This record gives sequence, C-alpha cells and structure tokens, in this order.
Amino acid sequence: MIRTDRLCLRAPRQDDLDDLHAVFAHPDAMRYWSHPAHTQHSRTQQVLDGMIRSHRATGLEYVVAHEGRVIGKAGLWRIAELGYILHPDHWGKGLGREALLAVLGAAWDRHPGIDRITAEIDPRNIASARLLDGLGFQVTGHAENTLQVNGEWCDSIYYALPRPEAAA
Repeated sequence: MIRTDRLCLRAPRQDDLDDLHAVFAHPDAMRYWSHPAHTQHSRTQQVLDGMIRSHRATGLEYVVAHEGRVIGKAGLWRIAELGYILHPDHWGKGLGREALLAVLGAAWDRHPGIDRITAEIDPRNIASARLLDGLGFQVTGHAENTLQVNGEWCDSIYYALPRPEAAA
C-alpha cells in the first residue's frame, strides 16, 4: 500500500468491482482506452481478475482510492509498462500525477533491474500526453492503426522514462 497526500494506492480486491465498473463503463474515461466502455460487470470482472494477477506478479498494480472510494487504477501491468485510468469526475485535480509519481517511485525501489518504464497512449489523448511529458517521459515512437476500438482505427505513441540514476 502507498499513501500520498490525497490518495491511497493498494492492491486490487474483489470488492472493488462496482467502483471499477463505474470507471470502465464511463465513455469519457474509455475514449482513448484499448477497448470499448464496459456494458457488463462481467467484463470489468475480467479486468479486475487481471489486475489481481498482475499485482501478484509485479507488486505494482493498484487501485487508486480518494476519500475512501476507488476512483481508478494505476500501476505496472507488465514489467515495466505503465497503465492508468481515473474516473472523469477526478480529472484536472492533479490526482493522476500524484498517483503516477507514487507508482514510479515504488517501481524503481522494488525492481532495481528495471532500466526504464514505458507507456503507450492514443495521440489524441492530449491530457495523458501532458501528464507523461510532465513526469519526464520521452516519446520513443509512433505507429498508425495499432488498435481498432468501436470500429475506429487508433494510432499509438510510445513513451519511455529511464531509471533516474541512468538519466543522470
């Protein structure tokens, strides 16, 4: 578990299903995600089960709780690819940055063999690009038509953040 000024990042649990479904079912939250908004709790259950497995493997897949309620997720779902999403009610408050700074710090501490952390986003997701830029991530590549979501082909921008000691 990681506590920040406003957040608690902790391992995902089965009782997080309803709160996570509120995030993954929200069309604005899912606009630039790799699959459509969830219409069934069973789909969110699959994601939650994957998060639990990922946390067991990496120790770094968290639900993000604010004021006692799960508002999203952040973590390394693979060593070492960063993934994150927050419910739109919590956008624009610096909570994403706060969560990712905590995850990045934990990743460097717990996995000394990681030399960089990567991320992939849809280039239309300007807020996410700004967040990654502000955290020091650098663009490493661009690919067209990498995902098809709701019948629409989406591009990808790839980012990397070197381990702080390696960057110095």
